[in-house]
Amino acid sequence: MLRLLRLLLLLLLLPPPGSPEPPGLAPLSPGAPPQAPDLLYADGLRAYAAGAWAPAVALLREALRSRAALGRARRDCGARCAAEPGTALPAAPGPDSGPGAAWASWEPLLLRAALRRAECLTQCGARRLGPGGAARLRVVSALRDAFRRREPYNYLQRAYYQLKKLDLAAAAAHTFFVANPTHLQMREDMAKYRRMTGVRPQSFRDLETPPHWAAYDTGLELLGRQEAGLALPWLEEALQESLAQMESCRADCEGPEEQQREEDEQEGTGSQGGLYEAIAGVSPAVHWIRVLQCRQRCVGDTATRPGRSFPVPDFLPGQLKRLHEAYAQVGNLSQAVENVLSLLLFYPEDEAATKALDQYQAQLGEPRPGLGPREDIQSFVLRSLGEKRQLYYAMEHLGTSFKDPDPWTPAAVIPEALRDKLREDQEKRPWDHEPPQPKPLTHWKDVLLLEGVTLTQDARQLNGSERAVLDGLLTPAECGVLLQLAKDAAEAGARSGYRGRRSPHTPHERFEGLTVLKAAQLARAGAVGSQGAQLLLEVSERVRTLTQAYFSPDRPLHLSFTHLVCRSAVEGEQAQRMDLSHPVHADNCVLDPDTGECWREPPAYTYRDYSGLLYLNDDFQGGDLFFTEPNALRVTAQVRPRCGRLVAFSSGGENPHGVWAVTRGRRCALALWHTWAPEHREQEWTEAKELLQEPEEEEEEMSSRDPAPEPPSRRLQRVQDKAGKPSRVREEL
Repeated sequence: MLRLLRLLLLLLLLPPPGSPEPPGLAPLSPGAPPQAPDLLYADGLRAYAAGAWAPAVALLREALRSRAALGRARRDCGARCAAEPGTALPAAPGPDSGPGAAWASWEPLLLRAALRRAECLTQCGARRLGPGGAARLRVVSALRDAFRRREPYNYLQRAYYQLKKLDLAAAAAHTFFVANPTHLQMREDMAKYRRMTGVRPQSFRDLETPPHWAAYDTGLELLGRQEAGLALPWLEEALQESLAQMESCRADCEGPEEQQREEDEQEGTGSQGGLYEAIAGVSPAVHWIRVLQCRQRCVGDTATRPGRSFPVPDFLPGQLKRLHEAYAQVGNLSQAVENVLSLLLFYPEDEAATKALDQYQAQLGEPRPGLGPREDIQSFVLRSLGEKRQLYYAMEHLGTSFKDPDPWTPAAVIPEALRDKLREDQEKRPWDHEPPQPKPLTHWKDVLLLEGVTLTQDARQLNGSERAVLDGLLTPAECGVLLQLAKDAAEAGARSGYRGRRSPHTPHERFEGLTVLKAAQLARAGAVGSQGAQLLLEVSERVRTLTQAYFSPDRPLHLSFTHLVCRSAVEGEQAQRMDLSHPVHADNCVLDPDTGECWREPPAYTYRDYSGLLYLNDDFQGGDLFFTEPNALRVTAQVRPRCGRLVAFSSGGENPHGVWAVTRGRRCALALWHTWAPEHREQEWTEAKELLQEPEEEEEEMSSRDPAPEPPSRRLQRVQDKAGKPSRVREEL
């Protein structure tokens, strides 16, 4: 209700139609205080809705600039006031001081320093932002989220397009898409921009890239080209900008927006001044814990790319690892030692880092006493550990919560009473962190389980890792039975996904899918042959057995989803076709072609570990499977479908793949995904097996009573009701 009232208030503040030129059109001069971002944004949306494209662009850009200027002013004031005499916040009592008197004597010190800093922030905000300071320009949570999702760029790209400024339209579209990678409409718009003449590849740039990510990506790209000398300045800049971003984030933890975020979560009304103005109403100790919790979250916030849900693991240690290796490559062993010592501050027992340190010191010769870890990293680690001790102490004695963002936290920092529970939480999904290990070609000789099955291509021949092509899993007769099953199911109107629609990936193909449970239900209803439904179960288990034997002999694999899929070319719509039957993707992570990274987070099916495609026919044009490099541009291998051919591979970002357009005919395959996690085992497979094994007594009895049996559609409904639930609607990924 509170959020709705805020939005209604915003609408009331909009200028009426026909009013003079909105104030946001006035450019923001370098010395002028920022204008209200929410009002500028609202004016921009009104201009956009009226088709006034040029004013809409001016207002939306001004809203973005004003929002950025407001953030800079708040951070600068925070840093300045933190350095003022008498405003340094006292450290909380340590774990050894006990929960009583020490905390009682510490709270007045915190209150005194907090009030002094609050006064400093108010005065600085008034100087930089005008009367009222940051509180006057504070944005409600709904609009904060809109800016965080980069929604202004969604409107900007359309406005630029209408103004025929295609380069800027492509840049705005790309900027929005980076933060919203699952936005299907923008994905289509991006594809259209790429096909337009006059739009250059350089146009697709992120206008909101944080400095540390820009430097980080440039450094990684140069390292990938084996240019360590050129990469080093960028890697150093990435590290410094990452630390600066964390400091900026930490300063925000004491500002009004952080306080309002807590109030929004509690549906409160908010206050004008943030943490320090509210400190008289809530215990200083509680506020201090909130500040520390927020500061610790800054590590994950800095390591999370725009639009992503999870941070890059070990972001700072990973940068130090690349730095010491790059310095060693260019022969700067002193800097290599400094960075590897810094890495060991996070992981003192890391074998690879210790070995590298010994190697560097041996090459340097005589010991150098002044050589140590980087001061900025040493300060970061010591401060972070001090905050963690206080948070774990509060967690144990004050009942607060804390989710440690760092895997490197030493066990000694965590109270013994909390260690067992935290260890259980970390060990719930160990398979998520264990990359698949490649098997040599000779390994296949030990796992040849089916007569007639041959290894046609291994990972080396497919120019990748954890890939294999196996032939002979189906006979031509078995392929025919499964093809007939797919045809009969389609004619019965039982497309389990995208019923009666075109493919979700391209408008030029039709897509039909059949799950194992749906096949069993159709077989019980007499709509399809029971032989085909039974064979579908048997073949899926056959594929699982072979995939486990080849890739994962020491850990059992479980089927997580089985889908019989047919793609058919739409006649008359194949001329000058430019899209794919299925775009390049990975099966358990969100692939980012611009960076080459793959994010194991929703909406991807993160529990999938291995994938398989068992082909049923080859009498069609196009439709080949292909693998690419992580940038989704260069094809590394291609496989032509044929009856009984299985392509199996690990489901992660090491195996990006897609399907070329099916331009004639109908391509059918059995898609299967496997998981190490037993809780994600395909329950429908078991239900289908039980359904097919049930005796046909009920049907025989009904047939003897009624000489005119019910239509298959009614029988199908009755079987579904008996099964207890309808089949899932799933997309082949």
